[in-house]
Amino acid sequence: MFDNLKPHLIELRKRLGISVAVVIVFAFVAFGFNQYIIAFAKAPLMGIMNGADPFIGGIGIFFTALKISIFTGFLFALPVVFSQLWAFIAPGLYDNEKKYVIPFVSASTFMFLVGTAFAYYAVIPLGFKFLWMFAGNLVNFLQTLDEYIGIFTKILFGFGVAFELPVILFFLAVLGLVNDKWLKDFFGHAVLIIFVFAALLTPPDVITQLLMAAPLILLYTLSIFIVRMVNPYIEEDDDDEKEDNVTVDEQKQLK
Repeated sequence: MFDNLKPHLIELRKRLGISVAVVIVFAFVAFGFNQYIIAFAKAPLMGIMNGADPFIGGIGIFFTALKISIFTGFLFALPVVFSQLWAFIAPGLYDNEKKYVIPFVSASTFMFLVGTAFAYYAVIPLGFKFLWMFAGNLVNFLQTLDEYIGIFTKILFGFGVAFELPVILFFLAVLGLVNDKWLKDFFGHAVLIIFVFAALLTPPDVITQLLMAAPLILLYTLSIFIVRMVNPYIEEDDDDEKEDNVTVDEQKQLK
């Protein structure tokens, strides 16, 4: 068993190694611009506080700069990361399925960036505005700049992953693993999983969780229509009826 898994583990290590190396290269470049990146990350928070900076003097923290640089490097390395993911799973696909490498990498990168943009321009301002109204002072909620950057990157990463849902379901449909009926029947369970996912990847406030759950439910619904075009469910009764008709025709020909 382990002998059969060893080649796959070696291939996985190779793909992960390439992805990590590219992320590190981009992170190293981003580190040289960490002050500008941190200022960009703080912009939604400062907008809530009318331009006031609750973390004055905190920009020089090394690990904060390192954290935001790694995340920035990861965003720039997305095409490479997704191409390495495809290279890992491609050997198990048929030749007609391997041709989807460019659509997969392009769509995955695009949807991840759309998710992070939605989080940056909509979720973070509304979520922290709610916390500001609830707590009266965000400094009481966020003690350090490093803590804010940690929450900031977690939210952006969570929304980036969440927005991959249509891409994942599309390719599962291409592989014939899901159809529109299965997604419809699973809808109730999917909503529950989405809310659990939102609770794990967002701060402990209802507004931010709803802002993640609502788009995911819409994306899941949209995915049903996408999957219907790719791999629609065919009722078995129709197949049986066709087989019966063929049998009748064959009997007539024999007569």
